[in-house]
Amino acid sequence: MTTEPAGRAGSTGPPADLRTLMAAFPTGVSIVTATARDDTTWGMTCTSLCSVSLDPPMLLVCLRCGSPTLDAICESGLFAVNLLHGQAQPTAELFASGAPDRFERIIWHAKDGAAGPHLTGSSHTIADCSVFSTQVVGDHTVVLGKVDLVTPIRAQHPLLYGLRGYASWPGPAPSPSRIPPERTAKLNSAPNPRKHSDR
Repeated sequence: MTTEPAGRAGSTGPPADLRTLMAAFPTGVSIVTATARDDTTWGMTCTSLCSVSLDPPMLLVCLRCGSPTLDAICESGLFAVNLLHGQAQPTAELFASGAPDRFERIIWHAKDGAAGPHLTGSSHTIADCSVFSTQVVGDHTVVLGKVDLVTPIRAQHPLLYGLRGYASWPGPAPSPSRIPPERTAKLNSAPNPRKHSDR
């Protein structure tokens, strides 16, 4: 004797509309970046980001199969997660567009040891990650990454996305005390930002 899973037996309704479901679930906005073996920089806007474990620190991102950014991540075994601040909607839209010159139109750094380009002009926090595992699920690939370094950039509200639109977190600005003094000094002494073409 077999039984149908709950909710499926005799179902005659329309197919599940995942886009509508997830549109009603606001989330933060990130740009996942990586550098391919030929030193080409890649990046894409991503809202499919989730913490997985605190010990060891792990997160996951879900990226479209066939994405050049995903290919670069799989090649290098590294990626950076740039969490966008509330004024970075233009950057989110730029990296969602797939424009080939997107890295020429923003401020970014690729310091030694970075897991991917750091979008310092658009981010409030950046995480450098190493790939732990990948799993293809449908038309996307789940990338599980170990967080090797978290770098706060500025005390600023995050950018949000929901109901098919962008918004900034409401309320007073966060306290600047979240950025350690030594990190602030390092930022102030950083060299001029470099720009690079995403070929």
